[in-house]
Amino acid sequence: MSDIASRIVRYGELRPCKTAFIDAHTPGSDQKENFTIIGGGVSESPDQHVHIRETPGFNIGAAGQPPNCRNSLHSHTTAEVFFVLKGRWRFFWGRHGTAGEFIAEEGDIFNIPTGIFRGFENVGTDYGMIMAILGGDDAGGGVTWAPQVIEEARAHGLVLGNNGVLYDSKKGEPLPEGVAPMPVLSEEELKAFPEVPVESVVRDYVARYRDLMALAADRPARVIGPDALLKDRPGFEVEFLTRGSVADEMAARDKHTVLMPVRGHWKLRHEGGETVLNPGDTCLLNPGEVHAIAPSMTGEASLYRVTATDDPAGLTWVG
Repeated sequence: MSDIASRIVRYGELRPCKTAFIDAHTPGSDQKENFTIIGGGVSESPDQHVHIRETPGFNIGAAGQPPNCRNSLHSHTTAEVFFVLKGRWRFFWGRHGTAGEFIAEEGDIFNIPTGIFRGFENVGTDYGMIMAILGGDDAGGGVTWAPQVIEEARAHGLVLGNNGVLYDSKKGEPLPEGVAPMPVLSEEELKAFPEVPVESVVRDYVARYRDLMALAADRPARVIGPDALLKDRPGFEVEFLTRGSVADEMAARDKHTVLMPVRGHWKLRHEGGETVLNPGDTCLLNPGEVHAIAPSMTGEASLYRVTATDDPAGLTWVG
């Protein structure tokens, strides 16, 4: 009997954490919700719920925010890929968030270059959700905050220790013995974080949903990979599937695979039975598990499929 059902996280059952990051008390960022779906994610809070602890070489998470709520500027040393599930989002980057920006609509995907400060804001009219793919088993090990984020957080009672854990002075939480505040980057250290021009980011790291729908008309569209639309080797590959690009035949894949529907309803058949995956659901398939995936109803249907590779997680790769 297959245990695939135990590795499906339903959108309606996601459990948020509102104290996941250092800016949890900062006005403008204090209403965001963080979701850790597969793996440990990047949360700095012990209150973060993890739905599936098994890590297939990458992490899956999500961020939910009401209108006008933003995630503060930070940087990663491994991949951070977002696609918009709900709403309209502004992504921005640079030391002060002024190097460039663009608006992402539902279904758009952004493979954010490593080593740059980035942030995002819900600029839609309703609660929005973006789904995240984070490189490596320890995605929390490579997060660096812009200096002003740490300083603003301290002014509102939150201190990040050099052990990567948040302490809330409003709750009377002192830094433990032997733990010092996370140091702020010096001006010299900040020179290592590039100000990437917007034309390079949009050209090399952004794929639009409508373009992917066209490209996947009769075969899966390769979105992220060494020979894909967005060329990279982050330790996983990303494909985009539509109604015309699936065969609905039972088969097994030799690597961990994650299915993440964007639109429509998708029937997942496996040796233990069948179920339907809906937008926002996340399903982890182990290597060798025989399954088939296909739209279960008429209408528009789209899905991102993430597959582990043997490439090590690390800096954005340029071929």
